[in-house]
Amino acid sequence: MAEEGYAVETSSTADLTPGERADFWSEHVTAYHCRLDYRFPRGGDFRGRTVRQRSGSYQLIDFWSERIAYARTARQTRQEPEEDYRLLVPVDGPLSLRQDGNEALLTPGSGGLFTLGRPFELVQDAPARAFIMTLPAHEVNGRLNRSSPLATGFDLSTGLGRVVAGMVRDVHEERDRMTGRQFDVVCDRVAELLCMLALGDERPDVPGHLAEVEKMVRRFVRAHAADPALNGAEVARRLGWSLRQVQLALQHAGTTPRELIREERLRLVRDRLHSPQHRHMTITELAHASGFSSASALSTAFRRRFGISPREMRHESGR
Repeated sequence: MAEEGYAVETSSTADLTPGERADFWSEHVTAYHCRLDYRFPRGGDFRGRTVRQRSGSYQLIDFWSERIAYARTARQTRQEPEEDYRLLVPVDGPLSLRQDGNEALLTPGSGGLFTLGRPFELVQDAPARAFIMTLPAHEVNGRLNRSSPLATGFDLSTGLGRVVAGMVRDVHEERDRMTGRQFDVVCDRVAELLCMLALGDERPDVPGHLAEVEKMVRRFVRAHAADPALNGAEVARRLGWSLRQVQLALQHAGTTPRELIREERLRLVRDRLHSPQHRHMTITELAHASGFSSASALSTAFRRRFGISPREMRHESGR
């Protein structure tokens, strides 16, 4: 499946001979992440499989394999820099994560955040299944106000941690019914909530958190402004927030859901009035196609915002 820069890919060692499987797995994991060292069990076969979802911004991999150890050396980090983070969420079996003197034994109900920009070791002493999500460094460092690496263990069995784990699981289960835009929106949200866990601050009204909510609301409203049914309650429902939280975030920015939606619709109409591709549309058609209930409602709001009517702006742009 591939859509809007979004793809789902499944790979497995099942169709390979035992002698080919270790080399395949090494090349496979390197292609998905970066150059690593691999330690396979001596004298034994190796089996593994992956289901990968990816867009231009994020990657989520559901993997299962027999026991193995991965390592990223200091030399590899210098020769092939990779600053993005990885969120590791075990589903079955333990994994041991070591980085910068920190060690976390990760089991189902817990999770770890680490960077490939520093040496690390990930040891899997038994068959295990886990999710591993790639999070862009700029999505993590900005929220945590840091650029240094960290290896952190999280409790994903309760509270906000359980919500994060559920979102990771759900986005995997719905992989064939998602678009690239939807995948990115959910992953944005996972990154945001994960950073709240890392900071130990789950309050919904802290300024940094409100700014993130505002950013997500603005992005969503701009993408869906033409929907005539769009309102504050629908925005909140689609993004998974309460209406109060959306209102509070926009109030902090000096606006309201109603004002933001109207502003984005007016911007959409203005752009279409200047666009040759929409010159064939009447003002009434433009109004309905941009989320307004009527040409009259559009004209009133448009004149109040821009000082002229839609018809007058189209006339001026055609000169």
